[in-house]
Amino acid sequence: MFKETDTKNLDQQFEKFFTLYFPKVKNFAAMLLKSDFEAEDIAQDIFMKLWNAPDLWINDYKSAEGYLYAMTKNQILDLIKHKKVERAYRDEKIEDYMLSGDLDNQNPLDTLYYEEVKLLILLALEQMPEKRKQVFTMSRFEKMSNQEIADQLNLSVRTVEHHIYLALSDLKKIIIYSLFFIFF
Repeated sequence: MFKETDTKNLDQQFEKFFTLYFPKVKNFAAMLLKSDFEAEDIAQDIFMKLWNAPDLWINDYKSAEGYLYAMTKNQILDLIKHKKVERAYRDEKIEDYMLSGDLDNQNPLDTLYYEEVKLLILLALEQMPEKRKQVFTMSRFEKMSNQEIADQLNLSVRTVEHHIYLALSDLKKIIIYSLFFIFF
């Protein structure tokens, strides 16, 4: 490892390494993510990790370049997975709130809004194609798994998932539309 006397030299080498590769890493991440803000965060995280592991880059910048791009790709994949989990959790919470009947702790105006949105959801369900409505009802109201629905309706699990996705997409549009009018 490094001695204390090497600290200044290490700082200078890292600054040189950072100056050379940070823009490349950030641009690569931005190209994949389509977001400068997220690309900046990814690049900063990578260089923080590298600061704490100088053995990975100190002796050979060229071999470190491939490692940098692999790190960037892995960080982006982790971010995408994390976003997917967050989105699923958020969607589940919104759905639970909208479809639950627990209004005991709400003020009367919230109860009225809830009932209006619930009515819009029921109307939206009625407007859906029959198979989509049936799959969604079995999934959300009868609490059946996708496999159980597929078996009962003689569909593939992927088709069941697609019907649920389309139904949720329709309902989200309705909810967003109604929230827009509630708050504006």
